[in-house]
Amino acid sequence: MSLNLATILRESARKHPHKPALVIGETAVSYAQLHGATQKFAGALKKLGVKPGQHVALMLPNVPQFTIAYFGCHYAANLVVPLNVLLKPDEIAYHLEDSDAVALVVWEGFFPQAQAGFNRVDQCKHLIVVKADPTDVSAPEGAHNMLALLAASEPVTDLPATMPDDPAVMLYTSGTTGRSKGATLSHFNMFYNAQYCGRTLLPLGPETVALTVLPLFHSFGQTVMHNAVLMTGGTIILLPKFDTVTAFALMQAHKVTLFSGVPTMYFALLNHPDAESYDLSSLQHCCSGGAAMPVEVMNAFDEKYSVNILEGYGLSETSPVASFNHLDRPKKVGSVGTPIWGVEFRLVDDDGDVITETDKAGEICIKGHNVMLGYYKRPEATREAISPDGWFRSGDIGTRDADGFYYIVDRKKDMIIRGGYNVYPRELEEVLYGHPAVAEAAVIGVQHDKFGEEVKAVVALKPGKQCAAQELLEYCKERLAAYKYPRIIEFMDALPKGPTGKILKRELRG
Repeated sequence: MSLNLATILRESARKHPHKPALVIGETAVSYAQLHGATQKFAGALKKLGVKPGQHVALMLPNVPQFTIAYFGCHYAANLVVPLNVLLKPDEIAYHLEDSDAVALVVWEGFFPQAQAGFNRVDQCKHLIVVKADPTDVSAPEGAHNMLALLAASEPVTDLPATMPDDPAVMLYTSGTTGRSKGATLSHFNMFYNAQYCGRTLLPLGPETVALTVLPLFHSFGQTVMHNAVLMTGGTIILLPKFDTVTAFALMQAHKVTLFSGVPTMYFALLNHPDAESYDLSSLQHCCSGGAAMPVEVMNAFDEKYSVNILEGYGLSETSPVASFNHLDRPKKVGSVGTPIWGVEFRLVDDDGDVITETDKAGEICIKGHNVMLGYYKRPEATREAISPDGWFRSGDIGTRDADGFYYIVDRKKDMIIRGGYNVYPRELEEVLYGHPAVAEAAVIGVQHDKFGEEVKAVVALKPGKQCAAQELLEYCKERLAAYKYPRIIEFMDALPKGPTGKILKRELRG
């Protein structure tokens, strides 16, 4: 039995050829147009010499070309590697090399950074630029223009006979051990998660109009607000960057029925001074993920806009949805719901023993059809994350109540979630340690009303060295994506340490 993720688009194009699939600004792209462009992109990859099974990286914001390249890769039997558009050259080079990408598709606004990273990676042979102007077929030296490639290529009309367990998408996720790891997800992982989200968790269909502002390179936006909507024949309103007023205006103009966001977005929509002047009566379903939703924000938003925000939980490694508050039963505010169909949760203690008591905290372990194939080229990390009998260790600490609802209470890993983006302290600490004046550094998350958590660096300088906070901030900004660098920098004579010399972050957190 073969299965290919691009079946999502092919079937909707057959059923709704003339219906708008994507809308951005004044431009609407029908399902037939989108499908045709996707097939041509597959032909372009073939013409460039990209072979089936090779990997193609995308560094694209929420624009139609993301969808064209995403499903075009699947038509060409190429694994897709969506990259965060905020990455800097060093980070881009690392991801391209680590993923074995042979091509990179990039939006023109990110081209200088992307080209600098691309030029450092020998095995990545093809750089494809996407222009904002739909009539511009020019390209910088050494790059191809995506529009020109589409115009000169013959479409690939037959889906390749990929198997359900064949790799389809590689999503990069970091850990406390340093560099990002590529979570490899199969066609079935991604297909079934989208199907379940669009047909069971949320009753989506051709009448659905979804405002998609969550980044499509992120697992939440990719599965819930892209694949699931397209699978059910809905219309996606693309917003490349969240702006409260623009989001309000699009919701009103297009009579948006579905919105998903991270808590900071709901906070902004709830508290904007002009919120009352917009008509959001078309909204039917709202989802939250990426970070814990403050109870006060959820209750206030539900009441103000007469909607029911449903909160769920998942990770890149779980395609991503693993649990959800379901429509067929009352939600529990503050809970991430219950495991979705076919997925099991269990809590384990530090010794790996299963916790059976209710309301007792333990690490959440997940088993089911949504769990990744593994970390790319990291068999040891895969074995550490997934037990021989299929249980994935999430690194998140949770509790379970008597009704089987789960609550996230802490993170076993030292991760910070800033506005829905994961920030991993060790990566930032390594950058700080590279500064000639820094002797010690520790990065922690501190509570923030808007972003949930803010990134704080606590630094001790070398004897006789001087360095202002602004200098360190600029140093980090040059080397890290915008969401990662610390907004708060505190200096100490020496950081607190335990008997073994380990820095005690718990003391820094107070």
